[in-house]
Amino acid sequence: MNLSDPRLVLAFIAAAGALGLVLPAHATTLLTEALILCLFALSLDLLVGHARLTSFGHAGPWGFGAYVAAGMLLAWQVPLPVAVLAAGALTALLAIPVGWLCVRTGGVAFAMLSLAFAQLGYAVVFKWNAVTGGSDGLPGVPRAGLGEFLAGREGYHLLVVAFLGAAYLLAWGFVRSPLGRVVAAVRENEQRAEALGHDPRRIRLVVFVLSYFLAGVAGALYAGFARYVSPELFFWTVSGHVLVMVVLGGAGTLVGPMLGALALFYMEHQLSALTESWGLALGLLFILVVIFAPRGLMGWLQAWRPRRRDA
Repeated sequence: MNLSDPRLVLAFIAAAGALGLVLPAHATTLLTEALILCLFALSLDLLVGHARLTSFGHAGPWGFGAYVAAGMLLAWQVPLPVAVLAAGALTALLAIPVGWLCVRTGGVAFAMLSLAFAQLGYAVVFKWNAVTGGSDGLPGVPRAGLGEFLAGREGYHLLVVAFLGAAYLLAWGFVRSPLGRVVAAVRENEQRAEALGHDPRRIRLVVFVLSYFLAGVAGALYAGFARYVSPELFFWTVSGHVLVMVVLGGAGTLVGPMLGALALFYMEHQLSALTESWGLALGLLFILVVIFAPRGLMGWLQAWRPRRRDA
């Protein structure tokens, strides 16, 4: 069975939705947060894995989407799904000028420029007290427009599952579309793609905008989940965290980064309960994965599956 089969992936996402209805309350809360991080990692994989644009500033669209959704929910009490989609759309609009500047570069320059924009967002929300609450953030974000069930723990979990499933289908459809194949052509040989009449910068900009849209949706879902947003959402460590998820799971597979998000989230919580030096232990585990599974967990599973069948 192909581990990247969209039917299998959607079945696992649906199973995660059903699992949230039977788990204890605390476990459901943790699973919901992990699935939001899966969507966040999926959005970055479009840049890192499919366009080969390593971003050190993906906390930018994540934080922007969170603040936009929180502001709309606090100020206008719009239905939360509307706020989530609006936050994604506005994040995509922001991505046009930001991406226009970023995709003109590549490699280290792209990584540092993306980081600069994310840190700029951090500075803006930290200083703009009247709108963003400054260092205090925006507490008390409501789950407006949802019924009693959806506003609760299990209902919100199902809402996150629905958005994750839709986001995966959107990303999967894009990667396998004619435009997605052009993205792959630009990634593999930019000069040849340009000779065939494609504009590499425009192609990369499209991927950049879609990646920002999904990250904005993930950030908006997190705002509704945590019911609180703060400048730390923009900090560079958030960008590093999600980049580790993508590398750990296997860049360029869509499924791998989601698997990496689940694995990293689980290991963090388990190791932090066992030792105060959990960060060191997690770093050592990550080094082992990079050495023995350079294509990530997804690559290791795909390589292990035929050996198991032949055994």
